[in-house]
Amino acid sequence: MSYHDEQESIESLKAWWAQWGNATTWIVLVALVAAAGWNGWNYWQRHQAAEAAVLYDQVQQAAAGTDKAIITRVATDMEDKFGSTAYAQMTALTAAKALYAAGDEPGAKAQLQWAVDHAKDDEFKQIAKLRLASLLLDEKAYDAGLALLGEPQSGAFKGVVADRRGDLLAAEGKRDDARAAYKLALDSLSKNDASARQLIQFKLDALGG
Repeated sequence: MSYHDEQESIESLKAWWAQWGNATTWIVLVALVAAAGWNGWNYWQRHQAAEAAVLYDQVQQAAAGTDKAIITRVATDMEDKFGSTAYAQMTALTAAKALYAAGDEPGAKAQLQWAVDHAKDDEFKQIAKLRLASLLLDEKAYDAGLALLGEPQSGAFKGVVADRRGDLLAAEGKRDDARAAYKLALDSLSKNDASARQLIQFKLDALGG
């Protein structure tokens, strides 16, 4: 390259930098910050998950016992510190089952309600609703249970939600609505769910009509 050509290239570069230099610098900086933030977020997520896994082991150990205070304390620690992880929703269901078995129905309801309000996965949320609806059925809080479940939606839980709605409606004395719910449950459940279908048919027959 001749001296003249080299000078033209330098001048062209200066002109380009004068027009686009600042914008290019900002783009590069934003990209670097974004990359650093993404890496930091991933590290934080992994760190949270690792610590939550350790605490979940403690939850399972506590649930194996009958000390309601310990179960509640460990579950609360999990939900307060790692509520955004999958372990928290698993903890709520595990603690609810253990507290119910230990005779602490209010504590079980509180854990199930936490899962309903905070679970990240729809499956866990729906399981929590079904279990909480069962406790409300025991308490004769039929309207609250029906409101919690809502109308049966499409998907894997359609049949079991309809079945639980049938239980609530039958207990409330709404026989026609209960029959409709049980029939929907039978229509929605797979033919392979023989035992569940048999039980629902038994409840449907018991209603008569």
